[in-house]
Amino acid sequence: MAEGSEKNVIEGTLCWIFKNGKALLQLAKRGISEGKWNAVGGKVEHGETPLECVKREVLEETGLALEELIYHGKLRFFYGEKTWVTHIFSTNKFTGELKESESDGKLEWFSLDTLPFDKMWQDDAHWVPLLLEGKRFNGEFFFSEDGNELLKHELRITKIQ
Repeated sequence: MAEGSEKNVIEGTLCWIFKNGKALLQLAKRGISEGKWNAVGGKVEHGETPLECVKREVLEETGLALEELIYHGKLRFFYGEKTWVTHIFSTNKFTGELKESESDGKLEWFSLDTLPFDKMWQDDAHWVPLLLEGKRFNGEFFFSEDGNELLKHELRITKIQ
């Protein structure tokens, strides 16, 4: 599938952090996710690997240092001319004290059986259950240009290597 021109491709990361049957989510204050609950993550910087990015972003936004990350796969999100390629991680191993970033948004622990899917990206309902089952996956999600409507998607479970 075509990802568009390189200048319109943004590489990012998300990390689902778990503790005592709960997941840490962030209510975004800015960017394309503003007003939505999402796992913590961000844009990969030049010369940075997705693993380095996710560790840096989570530390900056939460004060938590990640350990023993599980890589679940890569998702591509298409919004008009823009494409996000997002690497998905999870962990229940971390150190540090939780602190909120003034600029990034409120942090909250949600019980896994009451995740706020109605206040999250529409695609989350499709792939987050696979992540919670410990599966690895890849997929593509096509949104309206404003990102408010999921038009179609394809999701594939892959083998863990």
